[in-house]
Amino acid sequence: MNHKNKGLLASLALLALLVSAPVMAAPFEIAVSPSRFEIAGDSGKRIGQSIEIQNVGSEATEVALRTLDWSYSESGNVTYYDELRPDSCRPWVTLERNTISVGAKGKKSFRFQVEIPADAPRTECRFMLAIEGVGPAHRTIMESGGASLSLPVSGRIAVAVYLAVNGAEPQLSMKQVAMQSVGGKRTPVVVVSNAGDAHGRLDGSLDAVDAKGQAFELVPESTPILPGQTRTLPLVARPVGGGQQALAVTFPVKGNGTVDWEKGSFKVNAEFR
Repeated sequence: MNHKNKGLLASLALLALLVSAPVMAAPFEIAVSPSRFEIAGDSGKRIGQSIEIQNVGSEATEVALRTLDWSYSESGNVTYYDELRPDSCRPWVTLERNTISVGAKGKKSFRFQVEIPADAPRTECRFMLAIEGVGPAHRTIMESGGASLSLPVSGRIAVAVYLAVNGAEPQLSMKQVAMQSVGGKRTPVVVVSNAGDAHGRLDGSLDAVDAKGQAFELVPESTPILPGQTRTLPLVARPVGGGQQALAVTFPVKGNGTVDWEKGSFKVNAEFR
């Protein structure tokens, strides 16, 4: 048996010992900034970025860092993948380190680097940077080179990284403005398609008034619309001036204004019944 196999068996044996006894996980009290990266670069370029990790707890904590592939459905469900997906760009990514310790109420900056291959096509590289609370078993396996093994974590913050390569960009078109059932409730929505090669998002708001004369704003959901997707996004009633509290409204509702996206906007003048 070679040294590599002996090391792996030793790590697995240690893992078995660790997970056979109860281990109290420390609270996962971590905040990160920014919440996502939207960057651009060309073939052959090297791009460095940093993320700030803050421990808001009263005890020092250690977190693990790794990349994950992910998918996002048209209905808004996200799925994470440890294994490399077809056309994954995670091999382009280098992390500063696999684990980092942050003192109580402290902050640390963590760097990662994306090296775009010289022959990379026009595309959008998308991956998640996962910051995870880990127990002793998880840390042991990671340090032995087995980071791809699926192990329980005490908490996770996944930060999306979008890298537009060689000018990749969204191409959004509005297909419909309507009322549909969302979570069992009749809701104003916009239906938007993306024919581009990078994700897009909606922004802006509509000036609205309901049947009782209540004035408010209709704000589109700003989750990503990936290339090739057609998504139905709700328009949420918010107080005028950008408040976050959702309002109860009485239909019919009239809405007028523009829904914006990265490369343009859509004019909307509609009545929702």
